[in-house]
Amino acid sequence: MASTNTKDPLQGITLENLLTALVDYYGWEQLGKMIEIRCFQSDPSIKSSLKFLRKTPWAREKVEALYVTSITT
Repeated sequence: MASTNTKDPLQGITLENLLTALVDYYGWEQLGKMIEIRCFQSDPSIKSSLKFLRKTPWAREKVEALYVTSITT
């Protein structure tokens, strides 16, 4: 029988929840310094950031990695 218990810290977390947690934890200004993408630095919003992150795999990977190292530990 296959085990359904995985060790993926992102399992079950939506990108919106992940981003909201990071913004609550760091704030837009600090987040924009940590991950230098324009949607975090210039007129940031959850909606515009989600749109960008869904289309840009490298940026999403950075955001997910930051979440895993800072929020889940």
